Amino acid sequence: MPNRKTVAIVGGGPAGLMAANVLSRANGATTIHVELFESMPSLGRKFLMAGKGGMNITHSETAAAFLARYGARQERLAPLLDAFGPDNLREWIHGLGINTFVGSSGRIFPAGMKAAPLLRAWVHRLRDSGVRFHVRHRWCGIERQVDGHYALRFATLEGEKRSEANAVVLALGGGSWAKLGSDGRWVPLLEQAGVSVAPLRPANCGFDAGWSTHLRTGFAGQPVKPVVASIIDAMGIRHQQQGEFVITENGVEGGLIYALSVPLRDTIEQTGSATLTLDLLPGHDLPRVIDEVARPRGSRSLSSHLQSRLGLKGVKTALLHECLAREDVADPRALAMGIKALPLRLNAPRPLNEAISSAGGVLFETLDEHLMIRSLPGVFCAGEMLDWEAPTGGYLLTGCLSSGHAAGLGALKWMQPA
Repeated sequence: MPNRKTVAIVGGGPAGLMAANVLSRANGATTIHVELFESMPSLGRKFLMAGKGGMNITHSETAAAFLARYGARQERLAPLLDAFGPDNLREWIHGLGINTFVGSSGRIFPAGMKAAPLLRAWVHRLRDSGVRFHVRHRWCGIERQVDGHYALRFATLEGEKRSEANAVVLALGGGSWAKLGSDGRWVPLLEQAGVSVAPLRPANCGFDAGWSTHLRTGFAGQPVKPVVASIIDAMGIRHQQQGEFVITENGVEGGLIYALSVPLRDTIEQTGSATLTLDLLPGHDLPRVIDEVARPRGSRSLSSHLQSRLGLKGVKTALLHECLAREDVADPRALAMGIKALPLRLNAPRPLNEAISSAGGVLFETLDEHLMIRSLPGVFCAGEMLDWEAPTGGYLLTGCLSSGHAAGLGALKWMQPA
């Protein structure tokens, strides 16, 4: 009879489910029994929320460009993505009976662009492979036994329960979207166990701008498009992106802001604020804008003049009045310069719980090449709880899945006979 060993996976998001996928399909001298624990009443809640507007699973750009999206941690993510990257991800989804396609932006979507059918097919396969799911189980501690096994404690509706395992995969998510299960409550538990954790910070987030009452009450919820936004970070490096964003009651959010959230956040942390420079008319060069603004406007108001000559109106005009001094608005050349390079000061990122994702987490330096915690042999980490970050556009999901794949392989290797 083959040996029988148990792996406990804590976390029912993409990383945990992918680790379960690897372990449940393993063949060898050791029979692997997989128990997956999730604190919420159902699996993959943040995964489903992310797919509400269209399930973007990954991106079709070149491998080098794709890897660069992981910034300072690309060297640590490289081997994970080599083993399970965008092509592997598409092939795996096809194996679940779901087709994929490349959108006009290069982003890759499942047929139907919905997350729910993908999750249903995935969980169904895991159940058929013998994975046992335990929902409403909140992890609250881990102890290594004399024989090398681990005892895990869980808070449940029936009181505390314990489960023993030969190996453990922790895939507990980051610190954003607490109502969906990603609440960061695991941080002190790992720190108490001697694991180094970088503080969780908001990523892919909005920012506070300190609007006037006029702008906040009159334009909150309105999109600003198209624009080119740029920032020079504290190191003097220029970051630039074209797209659109939304005015909120507190400041700004949206795809363009999320794409620049890392340099914005880091600059605010280092200097106290960040200046986002906006080109409100990216289709017009500066000489043309100067010429049109300087034309006589007769009895027309400035707003009517800007709309007539440049098509500038509404929220963009309001931003000019918000961000420029009154004397600059009255000076044609200074106003034209403001239209092409409007300085928008941002004061703080929005709270972590409002962010799409989080930065910080378990430091890679505490892990081996298989994502095992060196000080807790047989315990592996995966997903957003690791210290990495990436922009939206499929990079977050691919990173979570590739790390879940690596942790699953690591746990499998750990339990196999030498």
